[in-house]
Amino acid sequence: MSAHAFDVTVADFDDKVLAASRQVPVIVDFWAPWCQPCRILKPILEKLAAEFGGKFILAKVNSDENQELAVRYGVRGIPAVKAFVGGELADEFTGALPEPQVREFVARLIPSPAEPLRREALALAAAGDLDDARKKMADAINLDPANDTAYLDFIELSLATNAADAIDEARELMTVVADKARDQDRVAALQARLKLAGAGAGADVAALQARLAQNADDLDARLQLAQAQALAQDYRAALENLLEIVRRNRQWNEEAGRKSMLDLFTLLAAQPQHDDLVREFRVALARTLN
Repeated sequence: MSAHAFDVTVADFDDKVLAASRQVPVIVDFWAPWCQPCRILKPILEKLAAEFGGKFILAKVNSDENQELAVRYGVRGIPAVKAFVGGELADEFTGALPEPQVREFVARLIPSPAEPLRREALALAAAGDLDDARKKMADAINLDPANDTAYLDFIELSLATNAADAIDEARELMTVVADKARDQDRVAALQARLKLAGAGAGADVAALQARLAQNADDLDARLQLAQAQALAQDYRAALENLLEIVRRNRQWNEEAGRKSMLDLFTLLAAQPQHDDLVREFRVALARTLN
């Protein structure tokens, strides 16, 4: 037993686990004396608690003696490990995992040393200072190269600049982080934005609109206009033009209209405020194709 690992009961669970987790992550190990896998997992957790030196607390609960807690947290098999952060259940696993997997589980709970820099960068971006925000986010990445959230933040900040060199840098960085990032939904949305940035950047919107006024079947102009509108976050106008391409010639340019709509749907899926818009145009696309 160490300063960072101790037994917890029903009587002190709320204080030693829930309240304490508002200051530091608390990992709860539900075990029982008769459980052989528990005897395998317990020393691994205790070793990591000592190694991390207070970056998380290990709370051990004898599930036989504290069945109320086991029921409260849905323990159906032991060992059952549940992690609490900010007073809430944040992650869990059941069974005696090998040490590398347990170590990875613990590492996910520990705040990155780059987090203060990342938050400073986001604050700079919110104030409109994108250049300094990107520099600060780069510092966060250098401090913690394993922080894939900072990589994705940097890509998003680079896209927001609308500068060709920054977008090229974002595109290169995406090839590094895409496969390893945990938030694959955000990766997909950013990849869709990068694709739009390549297609719609620098388009002369007025000239494209003039071309369409002269010839509504100029599908190349309509596609370029839709891409520029999407890049400018005028998503309804972009979707309307893409849907019009599908209506006029769904096979044109290897189904560019339909595929571009799907790219936009992927982009907007990460932005709940656009759920109704996506739903509306998914239905419209389905009706047009059928």
